[in-house]
Amino acid sequence: MSAPINITNLNKVFDSRIRLGIMSTLMVNAAVGYNELKELLQVTDGNLASHLKGLEESGFIKVHKGFIGRKTNTTYSATKAGEKAFKQHLDGLEAMIKRTQQLP
Repeated sequence: MSAPINITNLNKVFDSRIRLGIMSTLMVNAAVGYNELKELLQVTDGNLASHLKGLEESGFIKVHKGFIGRKTNTTYSATKAGEKAFKQHLDGLEAMIKRTQQLP
């Protein structure tokens, strides 16, 4: 019998494809605007807002609110804790994939 697959490094916060997309985007960009994320991920305002709020409450992203002229401008960036947690999650996924490739 094969050894069990270790899923302890997987973080439930990143289970959603939208949260994976948000974090993937923020890992390679210093900051990304709300509308850019919405267009890139092809999600509704409500859906994106709820996932951003969840990531913010987890301490994985920072919200930066400002103005460009008279228009509000909201951008998001990954926190150090978010970067670390997401990297651990990706490492866990990679290890799981490698482990399952070794199955008979």
